[in-house]
Amino acid sequence: MNENKTLPDTRERILDAAERLFMESGYEGTSMRMITGEAEVNLAAVNYHFGSKEALLREVFRRRLAWLNRERLAALDELEGKAAGEPLKPSAILEAFFGTLLRMGTDEALGGMTFLRLLGRTLTEPADFIRTFFAGEYAEVIERFKRALFRSLPEVPQEEIIWRFHLMLGAVSYAIAGTDALQVVTGCELDLDNEGPNAAKQLAARVMPFLLGGLRAPLPQFPAFEEQQNQSEPIKAA
Repeated sequence: MNENKTLPDTRERILDAAERLFMESGYEGTSMRMITGEAEVNLAAVNYHFGSKEALLREVFRRRLAWLNRERLAALDELEGKAAGEPLKPSAILEAFFGTLLRMGTDEALGGMTFLRLLGRTLTEPADFIRTFFAGEYAEVIERFKRALFRSLPEVPQEEIIWRFHLMLGAVSYAIAGTDALQVVTGCELDLDNEGPNAAKQLAARVMPFLLGGLRAPLPQFPAFEEQQNQSEPIKAA
């Protein structure tokens, strides 16, 4: 049997290597030479499969986000099917959107914590071209989940829901990027595991209650909300 058939596909080796290196060193800090060395291929192979470093980074994300987007929409479809036309509970919507993402960290076949940390790092310091890429990849999913949240919280101004969703995205992006910045900011040596399925489970256990607490928080005391009833009461998001 040809020995090469036992090796991972060249394209997948390049993607795996790029995923690890982009996570460790960032987009700007990762050279094509580093990627070819890690993947044990020549530059011609990278150019043949991807054409450029930008295209390679997009494909690193596309192979993971395709699964994530399908799972998020499938989870939302199932919830809406069971609800039979009734609004969903906000907590269920958050679980379908953010919980699905965090569960990727428990599965190495989906990139595990390496992909989560790469995603978090990229979302907190994105290049212009990757902003445009994410906007396109997420468009359908964000629109579906946004509408679900609007229906589930009719008493909350839609602008406020968008703000809270934005803040939740930021919190999750920062959390999955890793704890290096946390330890620098706090000055504390934290006994935190950043790798493996257990790390993803611990992260979900911390992050999900935090997100739900933010969604349940009282509305801000802005003039635009003066006509909202019970504006100082917590949002019902069970």
